[in-house]
Amino acid sequence: MKLTLSGLRLSAGEREGKLVKICEKKLHAPVRYFKILKKSLDARDKANIKWVYSVECSDEKETLPPPVYEQVRRAPRVFIAGMGPAGLFCALRLLDHGIRPILLERGRPVEERAGDVEAFERSGVLNPDSNVQFGEGGAGTFSDGKLNTQTNTPFNRQVLGIFMNFGAPEEIGFLNKPHIGSDNLRRVIANIRTYILKNGGQVRFSSRLDDLEVRDGKLCAVSVNGAKEEADELVLAVGHSARDTFEMLLGRGFLIEQKPFAVGVRAEHLQSAIGKAQYGSGYLMLPPADYKLVSHAGERAAFTFCMCPGGYVIPAASEEGGVVTNGMSNFARDGRNANSALIAQVLPEDFGSPHPLAGVEFQRKLERAAFAAAGGGYRAPVQLMGDFLAGKESYFFGEVQPSYARGTAFAPLESYLPPVVVSSLRAAVPDMDRRLSGFASYDAVLTGVESRTSSPLRIVRGEDLQAAGKEGVYPCGEGCGYAGGIMSAAADGLRVADRIAEKYL
Repeated sequence: MKLTLSGLRLSAGEREGKLVKICEKKLHAPVRYFKILKKSLDARDKANIKWVYSVECSDEKETLPPPVYEQVRRAPRVFIAGMGPAGLFCALRLLDHGIRPILLERGRPVEERAGDVEAFERSGVLNPDSNVQFGEGGAGTFSDGKLNTQTNTPFNRQVLGIFMNFGAPEEIGFLNKPHIGSDNLRRVIANIRTYILKNGGQVRFSSRLDDLEVRDGKLCAVSVNGAKEEADELVLAVGHSARDTFEMLLGRGFLIEQKPFAVGVRAEHLQSAIGKAQYGSGYLMLPPADYKLVSHAGERAAFTFCMCPGGYVIPAASEEGGVVTNGMSNFARDGRNANSALIAQVLPEDFGSPHPLAGVEFQRKLERAAFAAAGGGYRAPVQLMGDFLAGKESYFFGEVQPSYARGTAFAPLESYLPPVVVSSLRAAVPDMDRRLSGFASYDAVLTGVESRTSSPLRIVRGEDLQAAGKEGVYPCGEGCGYAGGIMSAAADGLRVADRIAEKYL
């Protein structure tokens, strides 16, 4: 007999083995199969915080048959530009279908890329093709590795299963707020690459998609590092920072639309302060606390995004002369500070031009203004939360020391952010503090500029997932405007791969 039990509750510190005993009482038999389906924390009553579980159990062992895919009738040449989650998961699914992908990555393998990122943090010498934005694994590799998503699709469960198959912690399969951590992500990504190579796929690093050729509305060739190659299909999984690629696609007649996104700063607090605010005095017995806040108090909606408990604010530039910030944490989340993006919405009307790439130029102007405000060298402009709210200059740090590795310089948010963003954030912070006590702490540090929250454009595709008027080209993932994080980007990669396979099965 198989049972699904929900609403099982354990206090912090109680062993999960107690759940098996509960299942045996319900089954009236020994448990031979047990699986946690969901695990979340109920901290509404800080004096009685509980873990809440949904589990599946049976008195019989469960075995699942392996999936069976038809083999393709012929071998198409399928190129995938970009090795972020969209590109990697598309490649894995194509292999499942018997199609051998050719992956193109302008950056370097994740191991070498990590060295380039560390070198940039130390020296300030930027490698434009190997950095936090570009390289194997995509921008999400240097993040918290969050696997939250607001989309509801069967692909989500598949994505989690694939991550676990390649070495991600098994808890991501049942935690309500799963994360892999940047350290684990690098290992998982390398495992995926090894699998692709062993199963006949090609992986080409330092290989930029320069151009493509469409004849009579159908893709026929791509250009890689200046060399032309025949192509049947091309997946554009290029990421939200592939600005030169967007320019090339616009020049080739692709339909590109402006899209709203959000900009702002990274807000850093002491992790211990966030823990106390969320869980009370017992916070040390629980995982590092997180938060998610939204406010409509100002002219534009403001919200927190990509919250990194026990994490670090990192330099994330991909172009010379611009400062970009991002948040990162390892699986243990054991850093002194918590950080999250504190951002407000910007609209196409703010871009100042109807040009399809005006949002890209809008981002670039903010990044260059932040670079200038901090005096160059990829230092980041910072301001204390209290001084920002009071409209005053900052001159020294309090209990929160910034974690940004390239160094910082005091500068007001007004020196690099648009007035509508500044005013919206200033209205939002006290409102957010009413829901998370201490969020408006005077000593919290605001580090700018957070400009790459999502793609500022969308490459239009039809219901067949192909670019408008360009048969054989598939805009995919976050960079092309069809995802908003690791999970949804990976799911879009699976979706595109299945659509390609339908042509050849």
